[in-house]
Amino acid sequence: MNEDTFNMEIRKFLKTVGISSQREIEHAVVKALESGRLNGSESISVKMTLEAPAAGISHCIEGTIALE
Repeated sequence: MNEDTFNMEIRKFLKTVGISSQREIEHAVVKALESGRLNGSESISVKMTLEAPAAGISHCIEGTIALE
């Protein structure tokens, strides 16, 4: 295994995950605000699951995002 290549590939993947996740959250919150499901002053619960079956990984990260 080439550790430099491996590290760069992980970083590229995580950058893609971060950018696309942010877009999805922003889009969903805007729609929820428009529909009245959110009022804009609460915090929302979030959960991200990372799975890599070949490596035996199933890792869940939970948190909250404040809207105000």
